[in-house]
Amino acid sequence: MMDPLQELYPFLHGQAKNSQREKMTLLESVRQKSAESRNVKAQFFAVHAEALVSMAAALAAVYQIGGVLYTMGNGGSSCDADHLAVEFMHPVTTGRPALAAHSLVSDRAMLTAVGNDVGFQHVFLRQLTALARQGDALFGFSTSGNSTNLMAAYRKAREIGMVTFGLAGMQGGEMQTSGLVDYLLVVETDSIHRIQECHVTAFHILWDLVHTILADRRGDLQAEVTEDALRG
Repeated sequence: MMDPLQELYPFLHGQAKNSQREKMTLLESVRQKSAESRNVKAQFFAVHAEALVSMAAALAAVYQIGGVLYTMGNGGSSCDADHLAVEFMHPVTTGRPALAAHSLVSDRAMLTAVGNDVGFQHVFLRQLTALARQGDALFGFSTSGNSTNLMAAYRKAREIGMVTFGLAGMQGGEMQTSGLVDYLLVVETDSIHRIQECHVTAFHILWDLVHTILADRRGDLQAEVTEDALRG
């Protein structure tokens, strides 16, 4: 059987390029990767569905007391941090309220100032020191679970009294072993791409669950108010 890399790059092996063979190889790559993505997600949610609901309930509780969600991540995970924050600040579903969320990766001046002056490991915790309050939420994304600046922020969050959340990959790394992340879900695969794909699906579901929980609780509160009024 021919080496797949040899099929994709025949010129490296002294062979002429075969366009049809190359197309078939690429199509097979699409099939395999899309199947792998579906399988990773199916396995993740089969294992973590209840934990995701618990995570949503905890985040909804933060919002019920007027707390703010802070998000963080590096590289591709920084995009997830931005994405999650904007989902809550600018809900795309009609009738759902905007909820306070702030991405700690969005201020380039702050990131570069702190990174240059005192070190990149301080870029998130320095912002938490200035902005966060007891009862707020911190949500981190890391494919390895070992990001130094995330762990520094989680330690600061514990000092402040924040509720901490995280999505990690592989074996969960220090996010898993430190005990600093109250609600952590780990995508157990070594593929960075599959981890990130699963993270996006997970926080989209989380967003929906939080709004559903808050809507239900607002309904319960309204029912209580109405009942009290009738009694009066």
